[in-house]
Amino acid sequence: MEIRFHEELYDGLAIDEAAALYGPYATLAVTRGPGGWIVKIEAQEGGADAQVIAAELANYALGRTIERSRATSPAGDAKEAA
Repeated sequence: MEIRFHEELYDGLAIDEAAALYGPYATLAVTRGPGGWIVKIEAQEGGADAQVIAAELANYALGRTIERSRATSPAGDAKEAA
């Protein structure tokens, strides 16, 4: 199966981090496609289902994208100074 991450919504480094984290649980291939990234997922025999891994990977990538955007945004700097 594959999941797609739109470049306007997700940070590419966050996707790479998520793929590295979930790599031990499935065979993953991250590629850059038109408008974003594509992650192909093949479950390992006897391991977690590919859909479960895809959901967890997407959730982690979203969380890291949010964290990274807060850390680099001027509004994030203002909150930290308060």
